[in-house]
Amino acid sequence: MEIFGIPTVALFGQLLIGLINGSFYALLSLGLAVIFGLLNIINFAHGALYMLGAFTAYLLLSKLGIGYWWSLLLAPIIVGAIGMIIERTMLARLYKLDHLYGLLLTFGLALIIQGLFRNWFGSSGEPYPIPSALTGSQNLGFMFLPNYRAWVILASVVVCLGTWFMIERTRLGAYLRAATENPQLVQAFGINVPRMITLTYGFGVALAGFGGVMAAPIYQVSPQMGEHLIIVVFAVVVIGGMGSILGSIVTGFGLGLIEGLTKVFYPEASNTVIFVIMAIVLLIKPAGLFGTQK
Repeated sequence: MEIFGIPTVALFGQLLIGLINGSFYALLSLGLAVIFGLLNIINFAHGALYMLGAFTAYLLLSKLGIGYWWSLLLAPIIVGAIGMIIERTMLARLYKLDHLYGLLLTFGLALIIQGLFRNWFGSSGEPYPIPSALTGSQNLGFMFLPNYRAWVILASVVVCLGTWFMIERTRLGAYLRAATENPQLVQAFGINVPRMITLTYGFGVALAGFGGVMAAPIYQVSPQMGEHLIIVVFAVVVIGGMGSILGSIVTGFGLGLIEGLTKVFYPEASNTVIFVIMAIVLLIKPAGLFGTQK
């Protein structure tokens, strides 16, 4: 069976790949949006921390025998704790300076982290096994859906929507947003604003660590795994609107699907289609699709 002259299996296969890529785009851009929207930090170390999450899962398995499911819990906590240390010891000193200084610091940290792991593990990458509970696939009639791929998409949707609900619809989210707008007022109500900022940054990078663990069985665990992805993720954040939680989620999944379709109909443009869309969106709406001009 064919659709527009394209075999159905090939079309839906690329759509599946697009959804998987979109899952990681959404997760990583969500973490970036949380950090920028609430703390005004352009976190260029996000890709390196995504890689760190994958390596944490790999080391937990190879050194301690701790499997995928525990790593899915422990790795984001470990990466989040490292993020909080970075925020308290380095980023906190730059809040009164121009945003460029935070970008340069996080860019330097990304280079350092990637360089250290490249020195320790090389550039070839390490395999990470799919958990036994998620091996195999489901026959949907028109294609086979690998169980692990389905899990990645489902888990990403749940985490993204849960994060959006927490920030936009709960009292904690209201405190976070208020702390960014008027920290003195929030401090007057007895809320420790510096601690809240630290926890927010830790949560944002924990999302990157979570994405890294989920990516480990699909891609090889390597020091370069976050290097190229972060450029695309920044484009996703810009298109959705800097700091927009909903924009990051919708744009991440949407651009993943568009990229997948482009690989079917015009493969030569698949590596640039997201950046073409970014240029068009910025020309029409500089604040992004879901952003607001300040």
